Amino acid sequence: MSYLDLKNTTRRHFLKDCTTGLGGMWLANQLMMDAKASPLTINHDSSAPLSPLPPQLDGKVKRIIYLHMIGAPSQLELFDYKPELQKLDGKDCPQSYLEGQRFAFIQGTPQMLGPVYPFKQHGESGAWISDRLPHLYKHADKLTFIKTLKTDQFNHGPAQLMVQTGHARLGHPSIGSWVTWGLGSENQNLPGFMVLLSGGRIPRVGKALWGSGFLPSVYQGVQCRSFGDPVLNTANPQGISKKSRRAALDALQQLNHETFSELADPETQTRIAQYEMAFRMQTSVPEVMTIDNEPQAVHEAYGTKPGKESFANNCLLARKLAENGVRFIQLYDWGWDSHGAGKNEALNEGFIGKCRSIDKPISALLTDLEQRGMLDDTLVVWGGEFGRTPMQENRNGAKMAFLGRDHNPNAFTCWMAGAGIKPGMSYGETDPMGYLAAKNEVLLRDFHATLLKLVGFESDKLSMPLQGLNQKLTGVNPAKVIQDILS
Repeated sequence: MSYLDLKNTTRRHFLKDCTTGLGGMWLANQLMMDAKASPLTINHDSSAPLSPLPPQLDGKVKRIIYLHMIGAPSQLELFDYKPELQKLDGKDCPQSYLEGQRFAFIQGTPQMLGPVYPFKQHGESGAWISDRLPHLYKHADKLTFIKTLKTDQFNHGPAQLMVQTGHARLGHPSIGSWVTWGLGSENQNLPGFMVLLSGGRIPRVGKALWGSGFLPSVYQGVQCRSFGDPVLNTANPQGISKKSRRAALDALQQLNHETFSELADPETQTRIAQYEMAFRMQTSVPEVMTIDNEPQAVHEAYGTKPGKESFANNCLLARKLAENGVRFIQLYDWGWDSHGAGKNEALNEGFIGKCRSIDKPISALLTDLEQRGMLDDTLVVWGGEFGRTPMQENRNGAKMAFLGRDHNPNAFTCWMAGAGIKPGMSYGETDPMGYLAAKNEVLLRDFHATLLKLVGFESDKLSMPLQGLNQKLTGVNPAKVIQDILS
């Protein structure tokens, strides 16, 4: 090759023409990487955006019931037994536990607080469960505990967003929205993602916890009520018949179709689909969202009280929604913020009632799903937004009248039961104080990647291009599936 030829040869020419085949190897590798990184194509029928789609993988979970205890229940009083912590009860906290840590309320040097309630091992798995949950004992061998979940948020609102959307800021789709977008729903007469609230208050960040973010709004959660009209504004106004309602919708649909043909805005199609869904819901929702027709034995098992808002009622409604093909059912129960600043949020007072309010209903839900053969393809998830400290809270540096613990983002416990997981096991281990992960730390993005794997998706594939990134539930950092807990 002449000097002039060499001078005019670029790196691209070299890689393309060199005899070693480096160019071809590089190109093949790039194509493989691009194919691996490319997002899935989610194609719903525009007239039926909740139409069911097959999962990317062989997902064992057809539906999820997610029980979020708003306020962050103390793992040290429920599932993470720490006898060594009991020995330090009442002693000053070591400075090594305080340096470099952020707390919501702890100041100065707090005292250590041992487990407030006794623990025992249950089932063949030997799971440690405190005496606050006596009805859950019999399900010990169904439960899979993750004891080392970690978040980077220590305030409730951002931490709840992190758990439910994978991001601490508003505007991202919730887990239920991602799953419903990816899979659609089995029942076209009900929303694919439904939300039930209890505890007397809405979560701090409100409907952002079940919002669809930048996904089409049809995939957001639909909030239902456990008393009164289940879904507001689905009933026809007085004097409006079903026939006249249908005629009005037909006229509105024609106008919306004309608007879509002009502007091609996908939200117009979403609006058409939602109007049609609302029309169908007028018949289906009242039938599904009532517990009055359940047998007395079922009411006794759950501890339900028809006509009142309660976590027990919502657990029974969750079973009915799952039975009727709803893809993702989210329960939020307010009142688990156990700081000890008052009687209602004290570990030795209000916490007792909160445990009692969920213990029997959750046990009944697991039994009910199992008896109906639904636990084979339903996943039940329980958890909060972070954990609690092994130190007693000392707000303003003073000893408090009631027992409480501050926020601990370093380690908290969740459990799962049902399809796709190995039952009767614990994953991860915290240090002797239950403060930090000592073995198998699980970041929230790993937890989310595992949930998506269970319903049949690779977390890096289920994405939506936005602002120059393929936005994902798991964020931009690599996430790993917790393979050890999968069946």
